[in-house]
Amino acid sequence: MDVILLERVHNLGQIGDVVKVKPGYARNFLLPMRKALRATEANKAKFESQRAQIEAMNLEKRSEAEKVKDKVDGIKVVLIRQAGETGQLFGSVNARDLAEAVTAAGFTIDRRQVILDRPIKTLGLHPIRVALHPEVIVAVTANLAKSTEEAEAQEKAGGYVGRAEEAPADIDTLLAEAEAAVTVEEPAAEGAEPEAKKAKEPKAKEPKAKGETKSEAKAKEPKADKSEKPEGKGKAEKGEGKGKKKG
Repeated sequence: MDVILLERVHNLGQIGDVVKVKPGYARNFLLPMRKALRATEANKAKFESQRAQIEAMNLEKRSEAEKVKDKVDGIKVVLIRQAGETGQLFGSVNARDLAEAVTAAGFTIDRRQVILDRPIKTLGLHPIRVALHPEVIVAVTANLAKSTEEAEAQEKAGGYVGRAEEAPADIDTLLAEAEAAVTVEEPAAEGAEPEAKKAKEPKAKEPKAKGETKSEAKAKEPKADKSEKPEGKGKAEKGEGKGKKKG
């Protein structure tokens, strides 16, 4: 679709240029925002008749934007959002959110003045552009953090402050605590033997008294009960005794 630009449009053209754009872009943005007219013969003639007035209005708006440019350029706005441990937002920050933050800082702008390629989805410091006028662009920094304290830390550090930057201190502390615990446990471990090891060791035999003979040592051993004789052997002896008496 061919349109006539009524003001400068970023990456498209200047006032009075006839440019070709996608129909959806023209219907949804350029035409309803009165940034362009359909490039019909009637509209071309109308634009030429009002060109001087349109350019004068554009200069007036530009002059107003130039007056506040220095005040807005470089401001930093803080947006508190929920996020995960890695800094990924639970959602995103869009042009409307950024416009509200800049307006809250004292400079009224519309979401359509925020030039944002894609929604912001991470914590940290994010540079964005704001068009006070199509020809007057300023830079604004959006500080996205989970709390006011974290926003201040990010401001000092110049970027996202996550667990990765705090990790070295935490690791050093943990290592020191672990080393201290091992030092305390070592004496107890050296002085005491495990119970399982003691249970497995065989009992040592009692040492033989000095000067004791083998016969004396044997006498100390418990003697077997001689009163109990094998049943078969007793019967045999009785049989032998009877035989001797008969003879």
